[in-house]
Amino acid sequence: MRIYLSAPLFTQVQRQWNRRLAAGLQERIAGAEVILPQDYKFGQSYNKPKDFKRIFKACVEGVRQADVMVAVLDGADVDSGTAMEMGIAYERGIPIVGVRTDYRESQDRGVNLAIAGACTELLREMSFGEDMEQLLKDLAGKVVAALKKSDKRTQRKASQA
Repeated sequence: MRIYLSAPLFTQVQRQWNRRLAAGLQERIAGAEVILPQDYKFGQSYNKPKDFKRIFKACVEGVRQADVMVAVLDGADVDSGTAMEMGIAYERGIPIVGVRTDYRESQDRGVNLAIAGACTELLREMSFGEDMEQLLKDLAGKVVAALKKSDKRTQRKASQA
């Protein structure tokens, strides 16, 4: 199973946290392969302007090839790249598991209504607990639940055809 992990990836802390999430999901879900777009690299750089089109295309293809997306929804507003990737996944019927540890509130379950509405599952665990093991356990459960919901929808559509 391919899990596309969409998250802010601009600081060392964000990149390290993304790696912990990816490793934890792979440990807890049999057969899981987590795709980290922060690892997309062309040539010797992760962020040269001449490679931006290739990085963009790699991200779009990564989403399209995923079985499920995990979207980190922290911040005062959801990362714009994550929001765009969620739109691709939603349109393609790829289940999305949103995870928000940010305690700030917004319209629906802590995030913008459109973002919350795109999520098949949404996990909210406030940052105050700082319990990564519990977060990973709960997140893995949400990923499995989202895949089961997606399978049921696919089966229903096939029986109606």
